[in-house]
Amino acid sequence: MSIAIDADENGLELKRVLCGLLTERGAPFEDLAYLNSHQADYPDVALNLALQVQQGRFDRGILICGTGLGMAMVANKIRGVFAGTCHDAYSAERLRKSNDAQVICLGALVVGPESAKTIISAWLASEFQ
Repeated sequence: MSIAIDADENGLELKRVLCGLLTERGAPFEDLAYLNSHQADYPDVALNLALQVQQGRFDRGILICGTGLGMAMVANKIRGVFAGTCHDAYSAERLRKSNDAQVICLGALVVGPESAKTIISAWLASEFQ
């Protein structure tokens, strides 16, 4: 499973934490770091990741902004990409198991680092049923 991860300015610190989690788990991932090479806001970051998931470059994606809501709205506009915002582990599990969503969105201003790790771990461990 290949994973893309990215964030807007509000999510950069949480992205760093989650990159550490993915590294610890040995999960293959790429930090797209869209803001490093572009003057952009959250819609641009979300669109970039969602298009790469649509094209099959990545199996799953993690997007982080202030609330996770805007990122999910943008990613869901891409045909064949399913995204949802999660603030708890059960929702993250259901996002995969019930909805086959490839993209999870988190709100760095809503979810703390330890909760985010639990949420992402639940999402990664879940498969569509």
